Amino acid sequence: MPLRCLLALVGGLVLAAAFAPVGLAWLMPPAIAALVFSVRGLAPRRAWIPSLLFGVVFVFTVMVWMRAVGTDAWIAMCALEAAFFVPLGLGLSWSLRTPAWPLWTALWWVGIETWRSGFPFSGMPFGRLVYATADTPWADALPWIGMTGVSLLVALTGTTLAWLLLHLRDIGRRAYAVPAALAVVTVAPVLVPFHVDESGTTTVAAVQGDVPGTGLDVVAVHRDVTANHVRLTQELAEAVAAGDRPRPDFVVWPENSTAVDPFTDTEVHADIVAASDAIGVPVLVGAMANDPLDDTQVLNQGVVYQPGLGSGDRYTKRHPVPYGEYIPFRGSLIPSTYGKLRMVPRDMARGTSLEPLRVADVLVADAICFDVAYDEGIGGQVARGAQLVTVQTSNAMFSRTGQLAQQFEISRLRAQETGRWVVVAAINGISGVVRPDGEVVASVPARGQEVMVETIGLSDTLTPAVRLGVWPARLALVFLVCHTITVLVAYRRRRRRDRAVEATVEQGGPA
Repeated sequence: MPLRCLLALVGGLVLAAAFAPVGLAWLMPPAIAALVFSVRGLAPRRAWIPSLLFGVVFVFTVMVWMRAVGTDAWIAMCALEAAFFVPLGLGLSWSLRTPAWPLWTALWWVGIETWRSGFPFSGMPFGRLVYATADTPWADALPWIGMTGVSLLVALTGTTLAWLLLHLRDIGRRAYAVPAALAVVTVAPVLVPFHVDESGTTTVAAVQGDVPGTGLDVVAVHRDVTANHVRLTQELAEAVAAGDRPRPDFVVWPENSTAVDPFTDTEVHADIVAASDAIGVPVLVGAMANDPLDDTQVLNQGVVYQPGLGSGDRYTKRHPVPYGEYIPFRGSLIPSTYGKLRMVPRDMARGTSLEPLRVADVLVADAICFDVAYDEGIGGQVARGAQLVTVQTSNAMFSRTGQLAQQFEISRLRAQETGRWVVVAAINGISGVVRPDGEVVASVPARGQEVMVETIGLSDTLTPAVRLGVWPARLALVFLVCHTITVLVAYRRRRRRDRAVEATVEQGGPA
């Protein structure tokens, strides 16, 4: 057991190195294989131990950026996420006893990954295998099989590697058909990429205004932040008038470009209207707005400001961050005055709409910060007609951590999954414009202050991944439930049979 635990610890650390900012994606298969070897041969009552150790090292390392919120928050969140590796250990132990165990073990990984990505409190999707696949052949499969499918493909590569290492000496030629078929499936999307038809173009400006001072606390300097975005937009208008820069069809400001309600704060409202009127095109503003239905709640929104008209369509963030933007069971579990929870005086309400925004006659799928890590939001809006994707994000609190790179990689992968251009507007890093093949055509580094103006392709083509929607994830969860029930029923029958045999022996009958 000590060697198994050591192997699990090393495997978890190796898997974390596959993610940005280290980004060694090829380490994922050997890391998964290490987990398989650490669990193989153990009974379920012991298999959870190395699996948990693997999860602890992996989760605490890959999400070390949560320390920016607070060490207590980092420990609490990562401990909860690591706990999901206990049922994973049980599932791996059950699966490794079956003939087709590379497939079943990979499905268990993806099922648990899906579970923790949505539960509790909307889950934490960071650390999904697919989020480390940018610039790899795996990512080319995204428009075909989606995020869950690519995670399965990566996991299956790791479990098949474990199978090959176990049977390297005694397998025949026919057995090599399994890894050969996996290799074909992995490489095929590279050779036969999904074709996206371009239905038109639009010119988009993305503004990164930066946060004065340390760059970490937007709220403390929120009026300066808004002023930066107003000034850069007005300077863009002057450059357009002088013929130095092309006129955009619309402008994107990041999340928290105003940290107060622009509909009640007359100064901020006037500044935004002035910027929109100066450039003469709509501005998609990231705003914190009061909930008109409940004054104890706040809305994190992308608001379309039309020149000369004021506000138009709005998108409301679908996945507020628990204990960061709202406090679950406020006052009943953890006092709302504890630590940095004092900084969350009002809960952020959850958005529900999947209708794309209409900005300058273009249908736009919007995502705000952590929304980009969840499958149903962007995909749901694209399925309803969105022609491009915008990601409005702040991330100022994490501006000195690897979270910025991890989230930007997810935005790149969303471009490949949906077959859409993606425009990322960050308040102080990383902003960028991404083609549907994941290539970054323009970017602004963290703490940069700049306006990008790029011509963006539009498309109405729906990828198979968008058509599949969240069904692959749902099927992964169904597999967990069905496999668990099957194992428990088999165990109960075996126990009944064993008791019947024991009773027969005690009565003097044949064993």
